[in-house]
Amino acid sequence: MTMDIQEIMALLPHRYPFLFVDRILELEPGERALARKCVSVNEPYFQGHFPGNPVLPGVVVTEAFAQVAGVVALSSAPERAHEGVALLGLDKVRFRKPIRPGDVLEIEVTKDHERKDVWRFRCEARVEGQKVAEGMLTATVGTV
Repeated sequence: MTMDIQEIMALLPHRYPFLFVDRILELEPGERALARKCVSVNEPYFQGHFPGNPVLPGVVVTEAFAQVAGVVALSSAPERAHEGVALLGLDKVRFRKPIRPGDVLEIEVTKDHERKDVWRFRCEARVEGQKVAEGMLTATVGTV
């Protein structure tokens, strides 16, 4: 299963400039997703992060993790999309290499476990097959 930007926006409340997922390449509802974000030099944070040496901010990568996790959780219960997903925590997040304009970021999020409305996910971001970031994310459905 795949999703284009319109289908993603039907599940997530995020919009430009805060939507950091362009496409879902693979989706197993409630279990796993592989997503793509095309990093463009025109994104607003590159003006100050950093002039002459643009690097994708780590907070954008972690928010992309959260948005893909939201797609995984909400795709298993699309009737709850209006309830939203709230980030509860991040653990063991590591940034391995800088992400720059022109990079195509692949974000893989896999459910680690779920209990009631609290979900825990393993997250990994890659550029050209190389791991650039990873971590664990905890979120809840229905509290936004």
